[in-house]
Amino acid sequence: MDIKQEALHYHAKGRPGKIEVIPTKETANQRDLSLAYSPGVAEPCLAIEKDVNDVYKYTAKGNLVAVISNGTAVLGLGDIGPEASKPVMEGKGLLFKIYADIDCFDLELNTKNVDEFIRTVKLLEPTFGGVNLEDISAPDCFEIEERLKEELNIPVMHDDQHGTAIISGAALLNALEIVEKDISEVRIIVNGAGASAISCTRIYVSLGAKKENIFMYDSKGLIHPDRDNLDGKKSEFVNGSMPADTSLTDILNGADVFIGLSRGNVLNKEMIKDMAANPVIFAMANPTPEISYEDATSARPDCIMATGRSDYPNQVNNVLGFPFIFRGALDVRASEINEEMKLAAVRALADLAKKQVPEIVNLAYSSTNLTFGRDYIIPKPVDPRLITTVAPAVAKAAMDSGVAKYPITDWEAYELELGKRLGNDNTLSKIIETKARQDRKRVVFADAENVSVLKAAQVVIEDKIAEPILLGNHEVIRAITEEHGIEIPQSIRIIDPRQPVDEKEKATRDAYIQKLYEKRKRKGVTILEAEELMQDKNYYGSMMVETGEADAMISGLSRKYPNTLRPALQIIGPREGVKKVASTHILQTRFGPLFLADTTVNHFLSPEDIADITELVAEQVETFNITPKIGLVTYSNFGSVPNGESAILMREATAIVHKRHPEWMVDGEMQVHMALDPQLRQKYYPFSKLGNERANTLIFPSLSAANIAYNLLGNAAGMDIIGPVMLGLKKPVHILQIGASVRQIVDMVGIAAIHAQMI
Repeated sequence: MDIKQEALHYHAKGRPGKIEVIPTKETANQRDLSLAYSPGVAEPCLAIEKDVNDVYKYTAKGNLVAVISNGTAVLGLGDIGPEASKPVMEGKGLLFKIYADIDCFDLELNTKNVDEFIRTVKLLEPTFGGVNLEDISAPDCFEIEERLKEELNIPVMHDDQHGTAIISGAALLNALEIVEKDISEVRIIVNGAGASAISCTRIYVSLGAKKENIFMYDSKGLIHPDRDNLDGKKSEFVNGSMPADTSLTDILNGADVFIGLSRGNVLNKEMIKDMAANPVIFAMANPTPEISYEDATSARPDCIMATGRSDYPNQVNNVLGFPFIFRGALDVRASEINEEMKLAAVRALADLAKKQVPEIVNLAYSSTNLTFGRDYIIPKPVDPRLITTVAPAVAKAAMDSGVAKYPITDWEAYELELGKRLGNDNTLSKIIETKARQDRKRVVFADAENVSVLKAAQVVIEDKIAEPILLGNHEVIRAITEEHGIEIPQSIRIIDPRQPVDEKEKATRDAYIQKLYEKRKRKGVTILEAEELMQDKNYYGSMMVETGEADAMISGLSRKYPNTLRPALQIIGPREGVKKVASTHILQTRFGPLFLADTTVNHFLSPEDIADITELVAEQVETFNITPKIGLVTYSNFGSVPNGESAILMREATAIVHKRHPEWMVDGEMQVHMALDPQLRQKYYPFSKLGNERANTLIFPSLSAANIAYNLLGNAAGMDIIGPVMLGLKKPVHILQIGASVRQIVDMVGIAAIHAQMI
């Protein structure tokens, strides 16, 4: 399936679109409904009638942003109309939610009349706490934003203008600091004169750049006082110190900074070779920069380069700004987003890049530590500190500039609240895949005669997560790929254990048969049985991993767990010192990843077994640079049921773990809600070694309990699940659950690759 078809399928599958409305209050019975609606709803209505500010107390207004567009300047698509812009606006709402826990309604207005647009938004003011204008063409976007800021009493921001400006402003400050240049002295060339370019240049001036040092170009050339065709806000940056016909090549001679907000490939190596020493080049056109990263850095190895792309250092990404800017503005009920607030966001982002990078970010982006320098001048989008850094800076600037109607008094409590809004759930998959890319491994797909597996293989190839090896019948696999439009390069190996295609494959299978026989002959396996077993894709794939022909294997999508696990145990076996192989499922919750074990392998457990499994899961949690906070759960709390079999099991297991690892944050026996509610636990059991921490790892007393728990949460609560992740094998083999989605399969491949990197 090509990217176009995949994108269409993504938006159409299940419930069409990307967002939905979810109730935040109880609706279980008639009493709940009588409070939610008639007659109970009359009370907050009357309270708001008496004091209109109570609308923030009794409704969602204070956390609700309108994403509004007329579809006249969508992404790189241009004027495609309001209906066609809706997928983008829904996407913007999704980003607001996952990065800053802000709810959104997207509104697509069927008008190009500025007055009509403004009047419509003004009429909607009582509904929203803020307005994000999006994808509106210049020069209308300038007038719309300016007038709405004057006429509304809630924050308004056109992100297309200010988002890139804020992020690139932070990047420019840090780049110039690294090359030891003063922003007031550098010569800046801006290629592009649209809404984003104008706003970026304004920010640079606010940060200290001098207008006489700025030369802006549009499609017709230099913005010069002799020109009579300057529309919109372009005249704000006329510069007559050079002739009107000065080319972009000539103006770059001796320039310190190039800012690209135009179109791809307008620069080449020759054009930048005469820039000043240590030039700063921000080529931010998407998806193709004004000059490629490779060309810029090869022509000028001394440059600091930024683009809008995630596959190169220094990505200028608006998601670093708008969610957190609105978060801070909403939390103090700001009447506007002013220049002081935007500059506060710039400086907060710039300062954050200079601080020690959290391990979770290093895990995602590099095998070595990211540090402030030429390849790291702005934070990464997965940095969990963004919400607790940018939002408070914006909120404080709103207060200091007099536009905050609800000042914050306890900043420590506020930052704690921000930290609780979002956990690692929105970054874990990205971390897994980015880490896997650092050292691509060969992963055997044992169930390759499956549409979902082959779709996942395409994603794995395109995103460079791993190098798949497909096991199955050649004709069947090719037929599936052709029928479903799945693109698998001819270079990808396809091996059929039943029908070797040449002498080399036959010799390899014969060697595998002999090796299996040697491993299992004293377990009753004859050479004929070994030959039969080696036609099984799970035995063949496990042998590939064992012999080093592959680095990891995933299987099980169409087989029972034991049929997949048994070959791995017989051929690869457990690591030295591991008594029981186990498994964990990872649930991606709004509080961060939640690890559950043992979910698929062991039926009858002793206290020592539970302790061993706890150690294996803790090791896996640490793989993601997350500190394990472990609850051994059952139906009893610290001896409240003294004689229950399960309670005794978990109590004794806890004692063993405490003895082995007295420094760990682990405790039990306890009920699940006690493990997940630190306030309740502190109230009744303040002695717990979990302290005031929420458990991120739950160890269950039986396979049945763990399996029910992850399936219940995954299906009833709609949580994303990764797993089962097998623990304790010498080499990575992971089992896919029946019905696993393409996304879940890709995550499992990433985890398998990471495990292979650790061997």
